[in-house]
Amino acid sequence: MDARQLAEQICRTLRGAGHQAYLVGGCVRDLLLGRAPADYDVATDATPDRVQELFPHSLAVGAQFGVILVAEDSEAGEPVQVEVATFRSDLGYSDGRHPDRVVYTASAAEDAQRRDFTINALLLDPDTQEVFDFVGGREDLRAGIIRAIGRPEARFREDKLRLVRAVRFAARFRYAIEAHTFAAIPQLASQIHQVSAERLRDELTKLLTEGAARRSFELLDQTRLLPELLPEIARMKGVEQPPQFHPEGDVWTHTLLMVEELSAGCSPTLAWGVLLHDVGKPPTFTPPAGPEGRIRFDEHVNVGTRMAEEICRRLRFSNEDAAQIAALVANHLRFKDVPQMKPATLKRFVRLGRFEEHLELHRLDCLSSHRNLENYEFVRRFLAETPPEQVRPPRLITGADLIGLGLKPGPRFKAILDAVEEAQLNGKITTPEEALQLVRESYGSGE
Repeated sequence: MDARQLAEQICRTLRGAGHQAYLVGGCVRDLLLGRAPADYDVATDATPDRVQELFPHSLAVGAQFGVILVAEDSEAGEPVQVEVATFRSDLGYSDGRHPDRVVYTASAAEDAQRRDFTINALLLDPDTQEVFDFVGGREDLRAGIIRAIGRPEARFREDKLRLVRAVRFAARFRYAIEAHTFAAIPQLASQIHQVSAERLRDELTKLLTEGAARRSFELLDQTRLLPELLPEIARMKGVEQPPQFHPEGDVWTHTLLMVEELSAGCSPTLAWGVLLHDVGKPPTFTPPAGPEGRIRFDEHVNVGTRMAEEICRRLRFSNEDAAQIAALVANHLRFKDVPQMKPATLKRFVRLGRFEEHLELHRLDCLSSHRNLENYEFVRRFLAETPPEQVRPPRLITGADLIGLGLKPGPRFKAILDAVEEAQLNGKITTPEEALQLVRESYGSGE
């Protein structure tokens, strides 16, 4: 059973028990657009208690707001889930996210009025395929318009994340934002900070990974959300670069060109690494000194790495994702040196975690500036021609072998073993015996 089959089954069960039940929201929008919905939602006049009575294994994930989660195992063994929400009206939004109180209703039309945008408030009868539209959503789908339901200011004040969601939907579907809806966004942009860091992070990640990142960030800029959400990115505008390396223009233009190439469904850490790879350039910009000088960004990698780490902390990324994003920023310039690297240095470089993301960031960096892919191809050839056991060879000796030589255990053991590995990776030694001889010659023995 897939999510659509489960949603339709839920509707049949609810209707068989005397209730109204429809597919609702984004899944209806996507079905009308000929897209595969990411998930399915059901709206009904059945109360949460009644839904749980009909579906005993359901979970009350948001029962106070009328939302119950119904789950079943798919044929592949993975659970499929559908949210079932009771028709309701929302009263008051003191925290800018949750309604202070909900009032259940038997009216699908009344329920539609509380939703965010017209294209997300459509209902579909899964049996007859009849669409119910109480807010003009079908016309806006045809016209390619993102329009808030009712007064835009009221809809946005209810949940400030809708400010960013308007941008995301407009970028993803290549729609225009209706004039009154658009005008309300910059008016309320400064209130986006009422949204939790986690929700902002997830929404921004969707902007970057749904295949419309450039348009998303242009709209964030036009709606004045960008300096509120990511002031470090907003500061890239107007920061010029050396034309011999960056004929495309300033740091902002370069970054837009790179995120434009991010494919839908790409790795979130790669996407954030691309966005932040030059974040250290604005604070390190130095204009040309003299007629022969050029623009410089001394230490921009180190500065940018620290800034990326701070942005990840602010947005509450997991430690693992934050470390990968920071690593992408920290290592993005190392590709310029790969032809001159010693074998050991190159092997350690390509052993970086998720190295395919480092390589892809470098490719996009080149294509969005000088377009020289020689070093990219150099690394690809190295990876293709070098057996994995040469890139990550087993250690020739261990600390126990050093003790066997009579050396006293201590902090220098790591330095000794690293030196042995360096020689091994450079092809100077290949056997344990040669490794032990190197140690005797370089560090002596305890005998």
